[in-house]
Amino acid sequence: MESLIHLDAVAVPIAGIDCDTDQILPARFLQKPRSDDFGQFLFRALRFGPDGAEKPEFVLNQASFREARIVVANHNFGCGSSREHAVWALYDYGIRAVIAPSFGDIFFINCLKNGLLPIVLPESVVLPLLESLGSRAVSRISIDVPAQTVTLPDGASHPFDMEPFAKECLLRGMDEIDYTLSHRDRIDAFERNRADAW
Repeated sequence: MESLIHLDAVAVPIAGIDCDTDQILPARFLQKPRSDDFGQFLFRALRFGPDGAEKPEFVLNQASFREARIVVANHNFGCGSSREHAVWALYDYGIRAVIAPSFGDIFFINCLKNGLLPIVLPESVVLPLLESLGSRAVSRISIDVPAQTVTLPDGASHPFDMEPFAKECLLRGMDEIDYTLSHRDRIDAFERNRADAW
């Protein structure tokens, strides 16, 4: 996965409460191999009709949001079944961060394991932001991962919490396996010393 240090990008509003993983990635795509581009399946039932034609009313099909790299969502984003594929769909589409007042617990963890940054901000910040994004032609948000701050289109800056290990992995572009392998020399040395002790 790619590292994420700073991100300045178009933000797209997904306003509905309880946007679940089946909306993000419908279940019929779960059998696809990871090598497939899951971005094409993102919000499939909302983005496309049965004939495969785009639904122009869906926000990601609107010209001003096609290049969005940040999602601003409502409460409990990513609730429902614990499908990691939903995160893959967002990531493969090009989304690198999701801002919401709350997330589905497993979805939140899956985001961090796959290079997608979930940011919890207060409802008092997110709900007005959702409204303003829907009324603007283009709105950009800046995220500074080292400083753990989000700068909104109006210039207001807000801090966000992040677990230190997850932050280090995101900054270095590593998952847990990559991180473990980066310490292989120390692990091998420990194993040798442990064997010698007996």
